[in-house]
This record gives sequence, structure tokens and C-alpha cells, in this order.
Amino acid sequence: MMGLSWLDANKAYLMAALAEAREILRQHCERLQKEAPPEKDAIDQKSPGDIAAQMAVPPSLENLCHTFGLSPFERIVLLLCAGMELDGSFAALYTAVQGDVRRAFPTFGLALAVFPEAHWSALNPAGPLRYWRLVEVEKGESLTASPLRIDERVLHYLTGVFHLDERLWGLVKTWISSDGLVPSHQKITDRIVKAWSINKDRIAWPVIQLHGNEKISKRDIAAAACRELGLGFYFMATQSLPTNPADLETALRLWSREAALSSSALLLEYDEADISDPVRSSLLDGILDQARGALFISGRDRRKWAGPFGLDFEVKKPALAEQHEIWAGMMKNAGYSTNGQLDPVVAQFNFDPRTIRAAGAEALGNNNREDHSRDPSAKTDTLIWDACRKQSRPKLDDMAMRIEPSATWEDFVLPGQQIQILRNIAAHLRQRVRVYEQWGFAAKSTRGLGVSALFAGESGTGKTMAAEVLASELRLDLYHIDLSQVVSKYIGETEKNLRRVFDAAEDGGAILLFDEADALFGKRSEVKDSHDRYANIEISYLLQRMEAYRGLAILTTNMKSALDAAFLRRLRFIVNFPFPDAAQRAEIWQRIFPQRTPIEGLDFGKLARLNVAGGNIRNIALNAAFLAADAGEPVRMGHILSAARSEYSKIEKPLSSSEISGWQ
Repeated sequence: MMGLSWLDANKAYLMAALAEAREILRQHCERLQKEAPPEKDAIDQKSPGDIAAQMAVPPSLENLCHTFGLSPFERIVLLLCAGMELDGSFAALYTAVQGDVRRAFPTFGLALAVFPEAHWSALNPAGPLRYWRLVEVEKGESLTASPLRIDERVLHYLTGVFHLDERLWGLVKTWISSDGLVPSHQKITDRIVKAWSINKDRIAWPVIQLHGNEKISKRDIAAAACRELGLGFYFMATQSLPTNPADLETALRLWSREAALSSSALLLEYDEADISDPVRSSLLDGILDQARGALFISGRDRRKWAGPFGLDFEVKKPALAEQHEIWAGMMKNAGYSTNGQLDPVVAQFNFDPRTIRAAGAEALGNNNREDHSRDPSAKTDTLIWDACRKQSRPKLDDMAMRIEPSATWEDFVLPGQQIQILRNIAAHLRQRVRVYEQWGFAAKSTRGLGVSALFAGESGTGKTMAAEVLASELRLDLYHIDLSQVVSKYIGETEKNLRRVFDAAEDGGAILLFDEADALFGKRSEVKDSHDRYANIEISYLLQRMEAYRGLAILTTNMKSALDAAFLRRLRFIVNFPFPDAAQRAEIWQRIFPQRTPIEGLDFGKLARLNVAGGNIRNIALNAAFLAADAGEPVRMGHILSAARSEYSKIEKPLSSSEISGWQ
């Protein structure tokens, strides 16, 4: 209507439609020669049709009737219920028509008796009024005599007030898409928009399946497609759905109604149990069959579904060049030049756009608040790297123990050959993007691009310390994973546990230290039963994930001979940690005490006679320091002797006289 907003015109239309229904009721009272309430003064003499003709967007009532296919009689029933809530004069009319002051409410019986084009099928539970819960039949004497009440969400919709049905709160959630998608994700969005744009009447929506491990990016893509199509967007996890059939049916019906009322799409996120578990898989099939409107389904793995006109897209992380462009744009906006410092960041941290922006905001924000006038580029480099490490931690912190590395190359005593292998491992991590991407090795083969290593040696020979040294050298987080806790006796659970660990670590490329590898990767036995077969599957799965993992995965073992030879061949590096000889033990003793520790009269040649590994030497040195501190003395040979006896007792090894000869 000219001069009126849509909200005001919609209200005028609804009031005019109610006035028509009210007049029919009043005239019916007159025909029954009953005392009818006087005619209410009309605010607007225009008919509903005249008002609707001047509205650019149809009024809510007509849109609802069209969407759910209401007949003229069903439309009247809905108006009778709305009139009860919006116009006090309707109650008196209901009382007059039904001849009972206690019946001041609409009923199916009243509507059937008064209004033209009445039909009994309007009462059918499968009819639109009751199926879509537009009206509720309250408890009464009979179906036709029971009070009718309009659903609250529907009433608000008719008045032009739009909000999510409160019964769906907590079940479905909103999502705001990011400001801009990277080209590879925009390409998927464009294809979705094209597929759904063909659906002019918005009835037969093709189901869009988005699979891959990028949950956030999938939401962004779906939300962006809905924004371009003028659709609202919500997402929901299958785990939040009720399992009781009746409650599930109600939830799905309420969502389908909400989708129609608000022109919204739903992203349904399923997990691996919805694929592997027959009961959950059947439940998901039922959900897909019942849900109506625009629908996305999203999961890590692609799910086969026999739905009509389904489209499937794999959503991956942005390409390295796309990630680099996001970083470069943020730095340019913050007033910094890249100076090549982004290359190692993009090579190490494989983030989605939102995570990049979060890390960039933290790093560049901190840099702006600090004095970096001496070397701003170096300061920015460090802050960006540390912010990226921080962003990648939450997923892994709940699954593994993060070790703060303190050891450096100077603290480490190993033969030169082993040291060189460790330095080679560090070089592979630093240069993998140049070799794989820029030099083209990744195009030759997609297998074996991960960096995997086995550290083999007796307890205390420095395996964990070596991992710490690499973490310090590469400025990466180090996570210790106890394989004895990962391995499960239940078929398939070990793979799931391993998958969660690798998936959580993938973004930041943390160093994963799998302790006690022989707990899982012993020699594969001949397949005699299902347990043997699944044990071999677990080994194969780990090998596959290690080869694909973009970071460094380290396995440690005290028993290299127990490992399968085929398994060893597929590891890129094997570092044998020998038991230290006397010369190496003497060097360890010389490096074991911090510079600030007071020592007196220590004979490192005599200390090297203690035939123990580096880990035991550290324990002895630490215990000796406590004994000396408690006595108020510098660390002497006597303190070390007492500590050595305690350590030998702990490891159940006799301390021979030759080892401590000449100490006193």
C-alpha cells in the first residue's frame, strides 16, 4: 500500500481478513435470531484483496496459505483461531453462535456450521492444519466440540513478527558466513546456487552433500549460498536430535514448518557413527526422507544416499596460495610487508580462513601494542608463528599431553651419525613445501609425503629428549600420545582413536610422539581369525595416516626387533639410540648440571663408570642436587653416590664396587 511499510500493510490485511470472518459470524447470529454483538466499527473499509493487490510482497496469511496448501475453509479456521488472540469481540461471537457462555472459543463444529465451502477433511490429522500444527486441538468432549488454538509461532508469523520457533532453540543454530570465500570455496558455492536457482517454486530441492574434514568451511559455503539465494541458514548436529520416534517426528515437522515459514535451509551434520552404526544410519535415512525444504548434509566421510537429484562436493582446506593471499591481505591492511616471512607459516599451518584471521588478529594486534621499532619484521614473524601454534592447540590438548621442550642440541649427547639423521629430519620438515610443491615431487606421487620416524633404544637413551630437541629447533608443539591408551580391544575403536589424534593435529602440524609403538605394531601374525585380521587393519591404518600426515610423527620402542619388517620399510627415518659408552657418559655428566648449580670435586671420569643411560644420569644428578641443597653444601661425589644407590635400587640393578671404586 502506498505510504505504508510492509509491516503496517500486513497488519491492515490481517485485520481486514478478520473483519470479514467476524461479519459472517455476526450475520449467522442474526439468522439464528439471537442477540448478536453489534457490528464493530471498521478501521479500513478496503477488502483484503484490495490491500494485497497494493503490496509488493504478499501478506503473511496468503503466503502461509499458499505454502501449506490451505483451502478457503481451512483459511477461515485459521482466522477464527487468530481472531481469538487478536480481537476480543470474537469471544462474544463464539458464545452467541454456540449458545453457551462457557464456549467462548472456536471449534471445528462452529466452523463447519457457519462457513461456506466447509469440508470434513480439514479435521484430518494428515491435513495441513493439523499435520503442520498450525492449530492445536485441545482436550474436549469430542473432536468437533474441542477448543482450537492457533500455534504461537504461527500467530507471530501472521502478524509479521519473524523469529525461530522456541521449541527449536538449542536444536538448530544460526551461522553467520565469513566476509569472503576463497576462490576454491566460492566455486562450490556458485554450483550450489546454480543447482538451487533452477527450483523456481522451491518445492523439490536437490539435497546438497558436503563432505570432508572442514566443518567450519562447509558451514561458510552453505551460509554463503543461502545468502545469495535470499534464504535463512541454520545448522544442526544429528547427535542433538531426539531418538524417541515420536519426539523425532515432532522435531522434524517443526523444522520443516519453520523452513517454509522463514524460507530457510538446514545444514544437517552427521558423524562417523551415522555411517558405521546400522541403527544410526537407518535413523539418518529416515531424517533425510522426512525433512523438507532446502537441505545440506555434512560429514567427514561421503555418505551414500538414494535421495533425488543429490549433489556432492568435497570441501578441502584452501590451497596454499589462497592461504598465503589471506595472510598477505591482513598484513598489508595492518601496514606490514610480508618480506617472505609468510612462506614458512603457510607451509607449516594449514588453516581455514576463519582460523587464519583469528591468528592474524591476535598476532598483528599484539605487535601493534608492543615496541618493535628495532626489528619489526622479526617481531611480526615470531608473533604470527606463536599465534598459529596457539590456534592449533585446543583440538589436541584434550587428547594428548603437550610437552614444553627445554632440550637443545647442546644438551644432547649422541654419536655423530644419529645427530645427523635428526638434523636431516628437521631439514625435511623445514623444506617440504619447497621440495613437494615448488620442485614438483608431490605431483609424482601422493603417497609418502608425511615425515615419519622411529626412535629405537633402551629406556633413558634420549628418545624423548631427541623429540624435544626437534620441537625446539622447529618451534613446534610436541604432543606425547600413549599408544597403550589408544589401542582398544573393541574392533574399529583403535582406528577411530588414531583418526581423532591425527585429525586434531593436522592443522598445526605438531610433532606427535607415539610412545611404546610395540603395543600396537608388533610383527603381524598369520591371519587365523577376525581379531588377527583387524589387528593388521589397525597397523595398515596407522601407516596410511603417518604417510599422509603433513607434520612429523615419531614412534618410540624399546624393542625394535618386535616390529614388523614391512612396517619398518615404510618409515622414512629410523634412529637407533645406543646405550652410551663411557666417553659419552662422561660427556653427559659434564653437561647435566646447570651453570648456576654449585659443584665441588666432581670427577667426571669416575662418574662415567656408572653403567646407566642418560635418563638415569639425569635422575641421579637431580637427586644429588636436592641432597646437597638440603645439607647446605655444593654437589659433591658423596651426594651423587647416595643418589646413585637410590636410582639403582629403583631400577633393580646392583651397584658394583668397580663402578664406585675410588670415589671416597
